[in-house]
Amino acid sequence: MPASHQPIIPNCRDFKSVARALTVVENDLPGADELLRGLDLSSKAPVIGITGPPGAGKSTLVNALITELTTGGKTVAILAIDPTSPFNYGSLLGDRIRMATHFNHPGVFIRSLATRGSLGGLSAKTIEMCDVLRAADFDYIMVETVGVGQSEVEIAGLADATLLVLVPESGDEIQNIKSGVMEIADAYIINKADRDGADTYYNTLKKLIHQKETAIPVYKAVASQNTGITEIAEYIRNLPQTVNNRRALLMAEKAYQLIRHQRMAGVDKKKLQQDIAEAMLKPGFNLYQFLAKS
Repeated sequence: MPASHQPIIPNCRDFKSVARALTVVENDLPGADELLRGLDLSSKAPVIGITGPPGAGKSTLVNALITELTTGGKTVAILAIDPTSPFNYGSLLGDRIRMATHFNHPGVFIRSLATRGSLGGLSAKTIEMCDVLRAADFDYIMVETVGVGQSEVEIAGLADATLLVLVPESGDEIQNIKSGVMEIADAYIINKADRDGADTYYNTLKKLIHQKETAIPVYKAVASQNTGITEIAEYIRNLPQTVNNRRALLMAEKAYQLIRHQRMAGVDKKKLQQDIAEAMLKPGFNLYQFLAKS
């Protein structure tokens, strides 16, 4: 907590308060628990997950969507989830660089966050930081995940809606995509749709979707040229009318992730590595015996 011992109240019109609150929560600084318990989470602002394979143009798409969604004085917060360095546990990519055109926009707040070892590109900190942004009363909250493949299904437990970004070249891998990440998408976006094979891939996706009980929209876009962005932004604007039925399910998933994080809080990964390194020097090392004694 700050020296004044006054709780930080994040507000989308005061980015410094938002940044301070996120820093306190992300780093478990003194006062983090009190801050989270005092958040007003009554805001209905949708959390939009943007996921998909590396190279699909997720950051470019988010950049274009920001321009559309901030019309009329609306505010947008973005959490860009970067891979974690295995050496210093910091983020590697810094996706904010790709959104440089919005750095000085008064209605746009961008923050990078390391995955902290979570395979799905998310961590309990992502959930807590999203709640800080929700309490700050942003109109839209977007979470761009790291793009590590099928393990990204974790985003479905956080976002009110998940947009899966693909490229025409993904057509060769459609069976693999179908069996994993595609199951969690609320909308598909074929980005870089000016490339060869885009129409064929679009039609193939539409055929797959017709086999599902619920119709899922498919959009074609060329984010670098702002083509197709208006339609996707309109889909996002209409989300508050459709996400309410998932609130209880999402809340239960969030609770599960937070409980798991809290129960693992006492595990020091660096110390664990040191202890295992020492134990491995002894004859007959057995990992399961080691764990039983820990």
